[in-house]
Amino acid sequence: METLIQVAQLLLALSILVGIHEGGHMLTAKMFGMKVEKFFIGFPPTLFSFKKGETEYGLGAIPLGGFVKISGMIDESMDKEQMAQPPQPWEFRSKPAWQRLIVMLGGIIVNVVAGVIAMIILTYNTGDEYFPSELVKENGIQAFEYGEDFGFQTGDKILNINGADFERVSDLTSPDLFLDSEAYITVLRNGEELRINMPENALDVLSKDKAFRSKFVYPRMPFVVAYPPDPEYQANSNAKKAGVLVGDKIVKIGEQPIDYWDQMKPALASYAGEVVDVKIDRGGEFVDFNIPVNKDTTIGIALASLLESSVNEYTFGEAVTKGTVDAFGLVITNARAMGKMFSGDLSARSLSGPIGIVELFPTAWDWNRFWYTTAFISMILAFMNLLPIPALDGGHVVFLLYEMVSGSAPSDKFLEGAQKVGMVILLGLMVFVFGNDILKLFGI
Repeated sequence: METLIQVAQLLLALSILVGIHEGGHMLTAKMFGMKVEKFFIGFPPTLFSFKKGETEYGLGAIPLGGFVKISGMIDESMDKEQMAQPPQPWEFRSKPAWQRLIVMLGGIIVNVVAGVIAMIILTYNTGDEYFPSELVKENGIQAFEYGEDFGFQTGDKILNINGADFERVSDLTSPDLFLDSEAYITVLRNGEELRINMPENALDVLSKDKAFRSKFVYPRMPFVVAYPPDPEYQANSNAKKAGVLVGDKIVKIGEQPIDYWDQMKPALASYAGEVVDVKIDRGGEFVDFNIPVNKDTTIGIALASLLESSVNEYTFGEAVTKGTVDAFGLVITNARAMGKMFSGDLSARSLSGPIGIVELFPTAWDWNRFWYTTAFISMILAFMNLLPIPALDGGHVVFLLYEMVSGSAPSDKFLEGAQKVGMVILLGLMVFVFGNDILKLFGI
């Protein structure tokens, strides 16, 4: 069911984004008097269509894209019969190069505008919630699998990133950090400052494992006692049987002081299968309990975290600035990552296709996260479409710029050949990213 919810969100997002992208082409084409023959969301076979004026509008059965057919334009339809006829005044090829350039940029422009607007509205409506850096500066971190592999230890206090102060705990897992080839984090360990250099393959690890952030580092968690709602669990809980209440704070197990959740398991390990003295702080009053420890080193409690997040709220003017910066920041980060791939510093295995994109969406429907992810995809769709590959908008833009600078347009035969090459490149890329997604599903 969770996967179905994610797939449904992806299909809805793609329908919206493809609709506005192709709509950008269609509206600019009509603005310059070009004939738009078809506007479809989804690919054939056709589910339904209707004609209004000169344009047929429709919905295709394959909801992974869409298209707009503009008369007199060499595109994926490869309509050689039409192109063999003399140019007509309403055709794309009859218009000045600057008008054709605007039409080709129309889809990219509306995707950027949509992404920026969505980010602005989200920033204004929801604000910005985050864990402040003081949590890891003062209390330190708990290091998990990848954190330990990179050289961190539980209890390390994070002092700075690349020698500079930082505001948020999330900065420790920002792709921007791992895109820096000489990135490092300074920690305080047992009173000594240490520099931990990020490994060269850090970005590959981050891109390969979607759960990287939960397996890296996290602020050490002060906590109070909680119990799962399951009645059977509570009935079998040694701590609850002994009289430990929800909200109690464990301060000592045996002779081991307890401040953070990560100290619980090691402290209880010495008493597995035995009874241990546990000191509780109950509203300022200290109470002692004798609690049996299960062989798996548990006493039947859950954690209620005392970590406190910070929330920034923004005026509309502030949201416009921050939302715009955040939206373009997504593009810049991905452009840097692509540059790393071309230079060989980042494996092409980090590329994801539709299966990987599905995992960006939450497993339960959340409109705020849906619109954030949709805004992200919109910005990346604009960036990818601007790449100078024939069959993409960017390929058409390159040829039009050449025409505007040189004064002569490439021949129709050349454009047809370039379109075929572009389609082969895109199909090969699709096969590659689908293969990446499948390999990642199997942990390869």
